[in-house]
Amino acid sequence: MTDFVVAIPARYAASRLPGKPLRLLGGEPLVLHVARRALLAGAREVWVATDDTRIADALGGLADVNVAMTDVAHASGTDRLAECARIACWADDTVVVNLQGDEPFAPAAGIRAVAEALGDGRAPMSTLATLVEDAETLFDPNVVKLVRNVRNEAMYFSRAPIAWHRDGFARSREVLPDGHRWLRHIGIYGYRARFLQQFAAMPPGTLEQVENLEQLRVLEAGFPISVALSPAPFPPGIDTPEDLARAEALLATGQA
Repeated sequence: MTDFVVAIPARYAASRLPGKPLRLLGGEPLVLHVARRALLAGAREVWVATDDTRIADALGGLADVNVAMTDVAHASGTDRLAECARIACWADDTVVVNLQGDEPFAPAAGIRAVAEALGDGRAPMSTLATLVEDAETLFDPNVVKLVRNVRNEAMYFSRAPIAWHRDGFARSREVLPDGHRWLRHIGIYGYRARFLQQFAAMPPGTLEQVENLEQLRVLEAGFPISVALSPAPFPPGIDTPEDLARAEALLATGQA
C-alpha cells in the first residue's frame, strides 16, 4: 500500500455554511468525523489545517491528529495545505491526500485509492470519480462532471453535462441515454508535496475562473491528473444546512 499523509483544510468562515467544521453531526463537530475517517484509512500522518483555534480545540480528543494553524487570508484549501506541508516539513515526494473538511462519510478505501492513483508516477496529481446515476445529477451545475482518456487521466472537468449526447438529449433530458457512462467528480485529491507547492504558486487559469473549478488550473497549465473510480460509495460532502440535515438522517439510520 502506498505510504501517504492526509491533510484536511478546515476554514471557519465557509460562505454557504458559516462555522461548518464545528457544526454538529451526531452531537460531535463535523471536523471530528472527517479526521476519524482519515485515521481509519491508514494514513501515516493526519493533519488538520485551520485558521481558527476553536477548530483546533475541537480536535483535542484525537491524540493522533496534528493541527497546523494557517493564515486566515488563504484564498483556497490548496493554499492552506501548501502552508500545512511547510509546517509539517514533508519531503518533496510525500504523497499528500487532500480530504475536504466537509466529507464525514469518506470511505477509507476511497481515501487510499486516491493515494494509489499516483503510483505510476506520470501524473503529479490524482482524484476520484464515480458513475452518474440519473439525469437530474448530470444536469445539476452544482455537481462537477469529468471526462477522461484511455490512460485514465482527466481531459476536462465541468459543471455542464459532458460529454453531450447529441441524439439522446435531443429526444429527452429526463433520462440518461444508453451507450455512455457519465462520471461525477469526487472532490478529493492526491499530490506529491513538491507539486502541491507548485500548484499553489500557479496563477489562476482562464478556465478555472470561468467554471470556478480550481483543478482546471492544473489541466490548463499542461499537467495530467490521474482519475480513479472510487472503490466504495462516496456520498457528496456537506455545503448547506440541507446537506447537514441529510447527513444527520443518514447517521441516525446507520446508512453512513
